[in-house]
Amino acid sequence: MVQIDTTKISSKGQIVIPASMRGDFKEGDTLLIIKDNHTLLLKKADDLDEAFKEDIEFAKRTEEAYKRHERGEFRKMSADKFLEELEKW
Repeated sequence: MVQIDTTKISSKGQIVIPASMRGDFKEGDTLLIIKDNHTLLLKKADDLDEAFKEDIEFAKRTEEAYKRHERGEFRKMSADKFLEELEKW
């Protein structure tokens, strides 16, 4: 069953999950938030399998690397040198 309710965002960016919708949530739970344009998806991270958690971590690291690249914080190297560095990971 789909539940619909409204909430407001505070000046600190905090939101309150309406009491009628937080039955499965408890203090300290980790939540996954995915933003796509103007849509937010909120999911209990405990429900995620390990492979998905690894995918999320990879996506975060990839996004951070992309941002560092955009800021010019990268170094150039040959393909051979890159593969050599990659082997160290």
